[in-house]
Amino acid sequence: MKGFTREETRFSLCGLNCALCSMHLGGYCPGCGGGAGNQSCAIAKCSLEHGGVLFCWECQEYPCSRYDGFDDGDSFVPHRNRQQDIAQAREMGLDAYFVRLEEKRAILDELLAHYNDGRRKTLFNTAVYLLPLEDLRTAMTALNSRPEPAEQSVKERALAAAELLRKAADRRGISLKLNKKPKKG
Repeated sequence: MKGFTREETRFSLCGLNCALCSMHLGGYCPGCGGGAGNQSCAIAKCSLEHGGVLFCWECQEYPCSRYDGFDDGDSFVPHRNRQQDIAQAREMGLDAYFVRLEEKRAILDELLAHYNDGRRKTLFNTAVYLLPLEDLRTAMTALNSRPEPAEQSVKERALAAAELLRKAADRRGISLKLNKKPKKG
């Protein structure tokens, strides 16, 4: 969007964790206001109209009607945690939140590098995005205690990782499937 730029591209204006987005990781999206490839965004336009707030929660009108039904469907990343993530970032402070986000990113990088059989990228992205960091740490500890990766096929490693993540999600009542946007009208 013309005139809208941001230095912080790990966490979007509206609360998406861009650092965990498959589009951002793949280089297809520069992140919220990150430069070339940045898409037109009604929330970015709103930010400009409200003095260029860095995050929606800094606006006096937050939460506004733009958030009504906003999280009902997912795109490349789950939108379901957005308001929860905003609340965490506000409560912890951005620096502490980014430390946790970077740890999640490191876990995602490890899953993609060592446990992806070519069929698990979306599952790993979604799990890291939605599961609490503590559950991800537990899953990675369990994975790292298994036999050496060289002794297992990538398919075996992928299945083990997927099973651990699904079990963690089930314990929390979290669905790892992306929700389709409801059809209008």
